[in-house]
Amino acid sequence: MTTEKEIAKARIVALTLELEEHNHRYYVLNAPIISDQQFDHLLKELEGLEHAFPEFASPNSPTQRVGGDITKEFPQVKHEYPMLSLGNSYSREEVIAFVERVKKEIGDTTFVTELKYDGVAISLVYENGELVRGVTRGDGEKGEDITANVRTVRTIPLKLKGSDWPRRFEMRGEIFFTHVQFEKLNAERANEGAELYANPRNTAAGTLKNQDPKLVAKRGLDSFLYAMYGEELPTRSHSANLRKASMWGFKVPDPSRGFIASATDVDGIMRFIERWDTERHTIELATDGIVIKVDNLDVQAELGFTAKSPRWAIAYKFQAEQAITRLNGVSYQVGRTGAVTPVADLEPVLLAGTTVKRASLHNADQIAKLGLRIGDHVHVEKGGEIIPKITGVDPNRRGDLEVVFPEACPECGTALAREEGEAQHYCPNEHHCPPQITGRIEHFVGRKMMAIDGLGGETVAELYEARLVNDIADLYMLTKEQLLGLGKGWGERSAAQVIAGIEASKQVPFEQVLFAIGIRHVGETVAKKLARGIGSMDALMTATREQLLGLDEVGAVIADSVIGFFAVPGNREVVERLRAAGLRMEAEAQAPPLSAKLSGLTFVVSGVFRNFSRDGIKETIEMNGGKVGGSISKKTSYVVAGADMGPAKRTKADELGVPVIDEDAFAAMIA
Repeated sequence: MTTEKEIAKARIVALTLELEEHNHRYYVLNAPIISDQQFDHLLKELEGLEHAFPEFASPNSPTQRVGGDITKEFPQVKHEYPMLSLGNSYSREEVIAFVERVKKEIGDTTFVTELKYDGVAISLVYENGELVRGVTRGDGEKGEDITANVRTVRTIPLKLKGSDWPRRFEMRGEIFFTHVQFEKLNAERANEGAELYANPRNTAAGTLKNQDPKLVAKRGLDSFLYAMYGEELPTRSHSANLRKASMWGFKVPDPSRGFIASATDVDGIMRFIERWDTERHTIELATDGIVIKVDNLDVQAELGFTAKSPRWAIAYKFQAEQAITRLNGVSYQVGRTGAVTPVADLEPVLLAGTTVKRASLHNADQIAKLGLRIGDHVHVEKGGEIIPKITGVDPNRRGDLEVVFPEACPECGTALAREEGEAQHYCPNEHHCPPQITGRIEHFVGRKMMAIDGLGGETVAELYEARLVNDIADLYMLTKEQLLGLGKGWGERSAAQVIAGIEASKQVPFEQVLFAIGIRHVGETVAKKLARGIGSMDALMTATREQLLGLDEVGAVIADSVIGFFAVPGNREVVERLRAAGLRMEAEAQAPPLSAKLSGLTFVVSGVFRNFSRDGIKETIEMNGGKVGGSISKKTSYVVAGADMGPAKRTKADELGVPVIDEDAFAAMIA
């Protein structure tokens, strides 16, 4: 005899399937077959059953679409696959250069063109057909777990349709507000007498970080998913995987609406761009450009990544919105690296949903090119629709006073310098120029660097003005009594917090220390590559240019910058004081290799392999005592070549006389 519990369990399963199907039809397919009232009736029945039999309730139940309990914090989660930004292009010539570079590396291939949605990037992890995690982009390596809020987005499936999905995989895309929904939100704000939201993207980002999922659910966010990641994907074609994802219930770019298309050459790509440059204003959401990707995932793997972006994709940005306003003046900012950036002070003007008062002028060449005068009426746009910049001058409304770039640092009076090939002037007085000093200290204490609690920009400025801290090493000489002696705003608790934060920073890994000391061109990712490839600060301080160039993702600009940094006695002195303070100056010990069969050999890995993944073959090299190089040089021992190895790499190997072996020959070396 069937028990009440068994009946309830079966009904919960049936209602869940039925409601998810209706949800998909309404929000993704835009083809509902029942009324809203009928849907609400089914949902209330499910809510009642889950309340009566909570043991059968699922975190991915349709009832969770309306939001759950308050989320007190969003924990940080490491991405399984880094979420890198795309390189940008703004002209046909830059698209041509991208296509030619790809074809030079790997020959003819198929590209996919897609709309670039102006939303909030999201990573969705699925296991056994169910959503288990939703994570923001964050810094590209780690993001915040906002799963409870993601579950309220009705176009994101909580349970997948079908059964042929991988056991575990990841979907990526954008969460956004449609124009209609955003206007509805602002109409509600207007009725309440509240300040209107500035633009859809920022509002979506703020909504997703709200701690109350019920509020998030009421806002009506939408999504498009445009990429699939995993070890066992359905196909080796990006576009074919998206078609599969559509069958599983994801809202993906719709080929029938022209949101995604294939192209084999620049002309095909430009036809897509030209169409959407005009028609983008007719669709339901904001899009600020086109994304161009290599379709074949194996070719993507062969092309690889730079430190910041994939080499197999590029974004083409549409012409930004423009406005005209008056140039009231020009000020000059000195950054932590000494670079002097002119900034235009503007008559406030509304541009792309925000009020713009200042705009970057980049450098002296830009000022000269524009022939700027104070009082000019200038054309302003948002570069990449983010950073305001001046693009032209109205010839009929000119000012009188010519803008002249200064010869001396506006902060310390030191004569400015400009190295050959560099776009910007810089102040060489790095150890005595106030904004360079405070800028380096602010960078050093940041969350991704030394993560010292209680030290923000204002506090750093206060410590500098009080002559307590004149460089980053001085932080480790601070005492609680010195902080309390500063007076207003400092109490036992705040002073103790700063001192404790400074002490705790001594446990920060070497790679973060390396990022924190502020070597030009050495960002977070490059710092990790240097730390793991070189091993210690001592080794880095004495590394040759050739050694640095042999590291994965380290090019000539980065290598020269590292060498130049340590050539300055003041920088070496600061590093030694940091060492004396107890900061970590060596990378954590790696697990010892399984064998020394490849000891003394350096390999470059290229192509696609039958029995290894690309990362797998690199790990195997290191596990057997070998080194993996990023580019072919005279010091390369072997190139391990799989299918689809780029012709450019083979030519370089032949020119340098570097042996090219296949994976069978490699396997024999470690047998």
